[in-house]
Amino acid sequence: MHILSAITQVLKLQNSTLAKYLIRNVLMIMVAVFIILGLVIFGNQLVSVIKESLEKGIPIADLLPLVGFKMIRDVPLILSLSLFLAIILAISKSYKDSEAVVMNSIGIGDKHLMAFIQPVVIVIFIIILFLTTIAVPWSKQQRSMIMDRSENSSNFSFIKEGEFQEFKDGDIVFYASKVKNIDGESTQDMEEIFIYTLVDNQPIITLAAQAQKYTDINTKSVYLRLKDGTRYHGFPSEVNKKILNFDQYDLQIINGEKPQSTNMETKIESKPMLDIIFSSDTREIAEWQWRLSQPISVLILSFFAILLGKTSPRGGKNLGVLVGVIVFIIYNNALLIAKSSLERGDTLPIIGLWWVHFLVLLIIFVFYAYRHGKLSQLIKKPF
Repeated sequence: MHILSAITQVLKLQNSTLAKYLIRNVLMIMVAVFIILGLVIFGNQLVSVIKESLEKGIPIADLLPLVGFKMIRDVPLILSLSLFLAIILAISKSYKDSEAVVMNSIGIGDKHLMAFIQPVVIVIFIIILFLTTIAVPWSKQQRSMIMDRSENSSNFSFIKEGEFQEFKDGDIVFYASKVKNIDGESTQDMEEIFIYTLVDNQPIITLAAQAQKYTDINTKSVYLRLKDGTRYHGFPSEVNKKILNFDQYDLQIINGEKPQSTNMETKIESKPMLDIIFSSDTREIAEWQWRLSQPISVLILSFFAILLGKTSPRGGKNLGVLVGVIVFIIYNNALLIAKSSLERGDTLPIIGLWWVHFLVLLIIFVFYAYRHGKLSQLIKKPF
């Protein structure tokens, strides 16, 4: 009966005008903080992806998907930090405007404030849980597929007219006196072709009057269809050289099956949750515990934010935010350290990343007791 009455009281509080007012403030500040952090972080991501695309020759069509997948990866962290800072700022604002003082005078304290914000916290918890367990692994898998495909296709995506170009760390030297794009970069006509390749430490030189780069629709493999040419196995001056004259010769330059076979062995970070949650591999255990730790930290930090936002009207304006940022950084770094320790096998899986959460909960409990003058009673209380 006591439990039912307590639940009923909490539900009434959450439907009160004060709860709606606080939730509205938290949501407004959270959206503002998320936009600011998102513009900074996503802007840096866009610049880094563009720079990477220029260095590795990633096609322009793959830029936006790569940026999008990186954004999905960072959304849980940004959303968690935005909510944490929003609660601190909203509570701090209520104290600075003496609203919280009035609420305290009518018996509304930290416990009630924690109950007020729980609907928002639970919604964000569910969103981050979905992102970390489903959306982020999927985005990493898709990004890996694009990078694998681009790594292969970019080798011959930027053929320049009248220039010798090296591909695959110098194993292939390519030259075409004329290059004409027919269908974007998927099909190209070339004239006066020179190709130097190194196969089993033996040089192969191919000369052709004309060539066309095309993609096989079925296999997705990329070929150079060479016409009116000659292949030299060994340098032309060598005695044991082999010479092959041809009217037409299809040279495969990209194996369409390679990205698919490579992506079958996806990294642990891109594996679905169901594939790793019952694994006995410490790296996979560390990964699924990390995915669950991010939404769990949202629940824990929401309680901490209430205490950090509690300031006096004459207190420092941004002290709670500063302490909050430090706490957030330490919390996440501690989880990363615990994850690395579990991956190396230095920590038992049953301990894993959970000790970090329990430690933060203990700190919150001590901080709460200190704020309410109960710490000395707990210390003096005999066991």
